[in-house]
Amino acid sequence: MSGFSLIETMRFELETGIPRLNLHMARLKNSAKVLGFASVENAHSALGIYIREKTEALRLRLEFFQDGRFEIKSAPYAPLADDIVWRIRIARQAKLASTDPILRHKTSKRAVYDAARAEYSKDDADEVILLNEKGEICEGTITNVFVDDGSGTLLTPPLSSGCLAGILRTSLICKKKARNQRLTIDDLRRNPFYVGNSLRGLIRAELV
Repeated sequence: MSGFSLIETMRFELETGIPRLNLHMARLKNSAKVLGFASVENAHSALGIYIREKTEALRLRLEFFQDGRFEIKSAPYAPLADDIVWRIRIARQAKLASTDPILRHKTSKRAVYDAARAEYSKDDADEVILLNEKGEICEGTITNVFVDDGSGTLLTPPLSSGCLAGILRTSLICKKKARNQRLTIDDLRRNPFYVGNSLRGLIRAELV
């Protein structure tokens, strides 16, 4: 497969560095190996050099190309308010295919996500969730989905539903704070839920 790049979006904090950096690099390395990209070691080293002299919190974007080239870009990071609740819509036309293996990797192939986001204006939704061909919840355009069913462990769709192996998702599963569960729209209607990623963390959400 060719014609696309691998992406890692991270947060840099002055006191703690990049949260979950090892997981970001492990995912990048695994995706590069599976998809036939060059070694990511130079990109990893360059990232450490890039943040060495930074003096403010940043949103970092590492883009890695098949031949080993990479680009690192940054912008000031502003955290969300603690009490924010994102308004969530379900994509009506855009769908994900649970059998598509590329969905497990974070790449620049984003046409379906861009189409889902374009179904609603920013005034109508903060995030849009996509379903697969079976009507199961997959993920948001920039987040994974987490349902709180009261058991004490968050529920999140399995990769087999057709979703990204998100870094926050992986971290929560490793800490036994989340587990895989096939989910439907009814699960979002019946239970409190969150969307989240490694950049922003967990964000309270509601269907609108």
